[in-house]
Amino acid sequence: MTLPSHAQIVVIGGGIIGCSTAYHLARDHKADVLLIEQGTLTSGSTWHAAGLVGQLRSSASITRVLKYSVELYKGLEAETGLATGWKMTGCLRLATNQDRWTEFKRLATTAGSFGMEMHLVSPEEVKRMWPLMNVEDLVGASWLPTDGQASPSDITQSLAKGARMHGARIVENVRVTGFEMKDGRITAVKTSDGDVACEKVVNCAGQWARQVGAMAGINVPLQAVKHQYIITEKIEGLSTDAPTIRDPDRRTYFKEEVGGLVMGGYEPNPQPWLTGDLPDDWAFRLFDDDFDHFEQHMMQAIERVPALEHVGVKQMINGPESFTPDGNFILGAAPECKNMFVGAGFNAFGIASGGGAGWVLAQWVVDGEAPLDLWVVDIRRFASMHRDRQWVCDRTVEAYGKHYTIAFPHEEYESGRPRLVSPLYDRLKDSGAVFGSKLGWERPNWFAPEGTEPKDIYSMGRQNWFGAVGDEHRHVREAVGVFDQSSFAKYELAGPDAQKALDWICANDVAKPVGRLTYTQLLNTRGGIEADITVARIAEDRFYIVTGTGFRTHDFGWISDHIPDGLNCTLSDMTEDWGTLSLMGPRARDVLAAVTSADVSNPAFPFGHVREIEIAGTTVRALRVTYVGELGWELHIPIKALGQVYDALMAAGASHGIRPIGYRALESLRLEKGYRAWSSDITPNDTPFEAGLGWAVKLRKNTDFLGRRALEALAGQPLKKRLMGFTVDDQAIVLAGRETILRNGQPVGYLTSGGYGYTLGKNIGYGYVRNPDGVSDDYLKSGSYELVVAAEKTPATIHFGPMVDPAMDKIKA
Repeated sequence: MTLPSHAQIVVIGGGIIGCSTAYHLARDHKADVLLIEQGTLTSGSTWHAAGLVGQLRSSASITRVLKYSVELYKGLEAETGLATGWKMTGCLRLATNQDRWTEFKRLATTAGSFGMEMHLVSPEEVKRMWPLMNVEDLVGASWLPTDGQASPSDITQSLAKGARMHGARIVENVRVTGFEMKDGRITAVKTSDGDVACEKVVNCAGQWARQVGAMAGINVPLQAVKHQYIITEKIEGLSTDAPTIRDPDRRTYFKEEVGGLVMGGYEPNPQPWLTGDLPDDWAFRLFDDDFDHFEQHMMQAIERVPALEHVGVKQMINGPESFTPDGNFILGAAPECKNMFVGAGFNAFGIASGGGAGWVLAQWVVDGEAPLDLWVVDIRRFASMHRDRQWVCDRTVEAYGKHYTIAFPHEEYESGRPRLVSPLYDRLKDSGAVFGSKLGWERPNWFAPEGTEPKDIYSMGRQNWFGAVGDEHRHVREAVGVFDQSSFAKYELAGPDAQKALDWICANDVAKPVGRLTYTQLLNTRGGIEADITVARIAEDRFYIVTGTGFRTHDFGWISDHIPDGLNCTLSDMTEDWGTLSLMGPRARDVLAAVTSADVSNPAFPFGHVREIEIAGTTVRALRVTYVGELGWELHIPIKALGQVYDALMAAGASHGIRPIGYRALESLRLEKGYRAWSSDITPNDTPFEAGLGWAVKLRKNTDFLGRRALEALAGQPLKKRLMGFTVDDQAIVLAGRETILRNGQPVGYLTSGGYGYTLGKNIGYGYVRNPDGVSDDYLKSGSYELVVAAEKTPATIHFGPMVDPAMDKIKA
């Protein structure tokens, strides 16, 4: 086929992701699609993928994406006439120790929460299902009957045929060499066979996606890692419908293939390929066999399946797979270029994700916004540090090595740290800080008391910081603490039309006088919450915007993308210019009054206001706001002066018992007060009404804003879900989120966040209670509630409103 001169949407890459995206664009959206492949279809990493298809992830949306893949693969052959090799064999995951078993019990609960079938089975049952297996060391296994396996090349060819049937054009042996750009947009794709004018580009170039992105100034943080597996000769007694096996404690996986086994694994010492550009001519090529490196898997596999010791190896596959720094794939609109979308970095589960990823990516390309809460895979979760290829390599290798390790709650990555530190880093370290990392920033999670090693010790139960965090929590409730929150993302929107822009972008009313603060959500066209931010009006034509650390790229992109055309205003990222100290607790005013000559009394500086005050010879932007449910201020300080302001607060606060506090205490304080956390309690799938945030929406005001129409359509309708709080009295239980909520014994939802309330002395969880006929107060009050925690039911109490409410008049006084 010759290259056309124009296409509405150009998809780059003919692996499973590119073919699935082209198929869905053509089938669902009748789009004019051209797919360009530099070699032949499947020639990147698709052809040598192992083809395991698992569905359960810790995100409901990603689980839904993977479930969609399975549904698609089941029916694709009937549509296209091309086989996919899909076999629903089910999957056994093996547990050899109690921590892994607890992880599986938690996963079984998550599966139930997401409407998936998952069973916990005994070693005897495993032996019955897989007679060739040695089960002596097993505690048990999880069984997902709807998981399976597929033939990667066959599925891809079937999707490609389906795409053509729906009108997509596919050209092979054409290489993309660059892009024509205008005003930050791609106007044409340059290729080895000429240029193609287009409106949108979808970069599905697999391990070349980083290079393709770089041609348009886009960063796609990927690292190719060598991944090996073997295909054995026929094994006597192996059933053709034997379940796939994941044996994470031995770091290996198995699937049946033509009477033999495919066996591979994820070693703790992986071998990255190049940190530089990959060769273009790597079609259908592999690395040399590396039996020395693979031996660690072979030894573990023989112990699990003794028959492997005496069977021949037909073939060893050693090929590059694209991995990401956090083990999640990459989808979405590139922040640096308005009309390039990316689908890449599938961490060796591209076959499992392919169908669903193409479905949501096609929708995203057409609508300009994600159809589901896809934050965990959104390309905008990255930042400028992810341009450092060596850092990306080091972190990706660590993530690969953790692929099969036990996922302990609150576990932190260790590579590439410290990357970004606040000027207080050494002071806080000297105070016993145990740091976590968020988008490169080192942040104190908790402070180890005198005589305690400042180090996290991970476990499935209460972790070693539990008591220390309780002390910090109580201290903020009773006296005063200071949080270093310098990692907050901070922007300024300035210009004559700044207010007009925010009127459209923000769901709450920011048209307030200078000196006022507004808490607001930013909504999508469905009325779902894309972000929540604090907006401080610091001049008639200038607004200071604060959001969470991890959302820096995402929220900046959302705001800049939605400033209406023709408005005169400029958005700037000020994150590194300002440090932030949050001074919180009933004695916060006493400390603040001792370091400034400004009047910080309630009449002079009320709640919800912003003032410039002087501390230690520095002009500080003080925001009267709280995320812990106590009297307090966020002090935004020019970064160079952060140290002297901190020292002044600590000196003046000594008589009031001031001490530095970490993020773990912040989390337990906000849970008690019922403040919502974006990306868990509130997401693009949830409206402000459902989240109990309807008070922050300006529907009564005659101002149009993004998401208004969707909310107006819902106004007055019964809500089908509502975010509610729950407590559990049993101290031994640990709530981590995704536990199933039972009402009168029936599942009605799951927790979006969980933790411990030290003031209450109880476990706290929040989650949406769902009912298709409406969730009224009466419905909520008339039920009796339990939570399913690690596959066990426990009684729970439902709560309306904050669980600990230091009367608002105290916070606002």
